[in-house]
Amino acid sequence: MWHFGERLTVNVNIKTVMKKHSKRYEKILSQLPKEEKIWKIADAVKVLKELPPVKFNETVALSFKTDINPKQSDQNIRGTVVLPNGLGRKVRVAVFCKGEHEKAAKDAGADVVGATDLVEKVAGGFLDFDVAIATPEMMREMGRLGKVLGPKGLMPNPKVGTVTTDVGKVVKEAKAGRVEYRMDKQGNIHVAVGKISFEPSAIVENASTVIESVFKARPAALKGQYIKSIHIAKTMGPGLRLDISQFKL
Repeated sequence: MWHFGERLTVNVNIKTVMKKHSKRYEKILSQLPKEEKIWKIADAVKVLKELPPVKFNETVALSFKTDINPKQSDQNIRGTVVLPNGLGRKVRVAVFCKGEHEKAAKDAGADVVGATDLVEKVAGGFLDFDVAIATPEMMREMGRLGKVLGPKGLMPNPKVGTVTTDVGKVVKEAKAGRVEYRMDKQGNIHVAVGKISFEPSAIVENASTVIESVFKARPAALKGQYIKSIHIAKTMGPGLRLDISQFKL
């Protein structure tokens, strides 16, 4: 045992330590081409499924690199899409509403429903939900929650359909696998499309649905190239670049 005050000198080759990788990492490298390859989506998903697994059910996600200047407000990308095969996890939904809308929300399967009482609860730190939906009449009260819900991407927004009078429909969509996507400050878009345990065809269908939606969200004011590249990856795996031409409409 080393005691305080004693000095231990160890000669370490830093370059050797930095180059040492896990057996899983080395196995992944051995299964991939040495040069970057452009993949058809079905082939890319097959490769992801065959890569060494980890001890949890990894999320499969898409990453889009756009050729958009994020500072141009008229070119901001944001939208929603319902995944045909869901996300593979339970989605907790909170609905801020009053009157008859409360029954519609509960009947549709909302996990938390309330009006002023729910606003107060969230202001006090309650955030046990993944999606927040509100009726238009509640948005004045919701304004005070902007600093709480905004940074977490939970603030209801009419542009993505989470401010609505048809709460039952939106709750059902959220539960079924409705995902929201938006462009970040670097002009990239990241969207989860399911779990690695899904059948390959289910991942391909979900991913293709998201890609189609993002292509359709192209800003009218944008001139020239829109999407520069698309990669698909699982949580603990490499990103595989997809052949964009297979998706152009």
